[in-house]
Amino acid sequence: MTGWRRLTSPRPLGLLASAAAGALLISGCGVIPGISEDSRETVTVMTWAPDTTAADAVNMAGMTAMASTYARWINENGGLDGHELRVLTCNEQDTSSGASKCARKAVDSGVAAVVGSYSRYGRSFLAPLEAAGIPYIGGYGASADEFTSYLSYPVNGGQPALVAGNGEQLAAGCERVSLVRPDTLVGDTMPGLLDTGLSRRDRPASYDISAAEGATSYDPEAARALEHADGGCVTAVLGQGTETFFDSFRRLEPEGSDVQISSVLGSVGQGLIDGSGGRNSPFEGARVTGWYPVSEDARWDEMREVIRKYAFGDDRIDPEDTGVQTTWIAYTVLKAVVEAMDQPEISAGGISVSLNRGTEVDTGGLTPVLRWRFQDMVGTAAYGRIVNGQVTFQVVRDGRLIPEKKGFVDVTETLADAPTGG
Repeated sequence: MTGWRRLTSPRPLGLLASAAAGALLISGCGVIPGISEDSRETVTVMTWAPDTTAADAVNMAGMTAMASTYARWINENGGLDGHELRVLTCNEQDTSSGASKCARKAVDSGVAAVVGSYSRYGRSFLAPLEAAGIPYIGGYGASADEFTSYLSYPVNGGQPALVAGNGEQLAAGCERVSLVRPDTLVGDTMPGLLDTGLSRRDRPASYDISAAEGATSYDPEAARALEHADGGCVTAVLGQGTETFFDSFRRLEPEGSDVQISSVLGSVGQGLIDGSGGRNSPFEGARVTGWYPVSEDARWDEMREVIRKYAFGDDRIDPEDTGVQTTWIAYTVLKAVVEAMDQPEISAGGISVSLNRGTEVDTGGLTPVLRWRFQDMVGTAAYGRIVNGQVTFQVVRDGRLIPEKKGFVDVTETLADAPTGG
């Protein structure tokens, strides 16, 4: 991931004219069922995410597919307050140049917002969006810059909230914790976040083990984690490398070991658990910190029904994937904002003004009610734009992620108290 940096561009919000979508046009051709021909102006937005095939690359194609599916559904049901929704998508390629290219396409296409997207390269995409006054709504939280840019409107607390929450989750039952995390600038912030969570119950600081990203084996790191844990807990936050780490861990773990394992959603998810053996998975019994209710919760029923009816069997969309879920929530925000504006034409500047003035978004319990006034934000230098500092505690039982604790856990104070440096 990219390093932490505060974006402080003073550029004013610009009102952008509509432009042709070209080859990026995904939905919105012709007359849309449920929207009259004399309806309000079309709202054009973009969703980007990496759609890659390399074994060690991030693939979040379900997010762009979910965005297109959302457009088909909402347009058949009257649009966004009578506006046809046109969704453009872009393959961010999990590269800095790819992120910058997608941002420039968004600017050139005159989008009103970038919605429900994923990129680890905030420095590359936020500068073009800021220059054009385009809001970034509901990013995945993979870039630290999403939590500092004045045009970013996050729907979750990103990885910082997950790591801080993981510390609080483990503090309830772990005397000692080994943390295995990436040897990167962002990885350097994790011990402080985890340890602040652990300190809520006066637990000692974690044993910090940095590891290379994309390694094919983590035997040395697993051995160190086991040696220190000795009846305690081991948590790994290595993204796609988490599975590789726990493969190494399980091979080295002595028979009868009582070490508990843990991670966060994004590093471990239901898809990974299913693919690694379900109830026989190495993640059985793991404690996992997430942003949202578990995927089987009834609050996801509407999203599941939309996918069933409008995705047309698109196998890129997994309703249990946190990226797909984040995109759904981000478009819920867009819908609420457009309805609150009640204007014949929706502009990028108008959306930002509406959000800044305190438009409330009810996500049906998938998050707390969201609002982006200044007083709603964490306000620290590193996490200034976070308005949702709540997480969920989950555990793997019989191969399924289920709630370990009912409801949300607020880690806002932990985020505010955590050191921001490595």
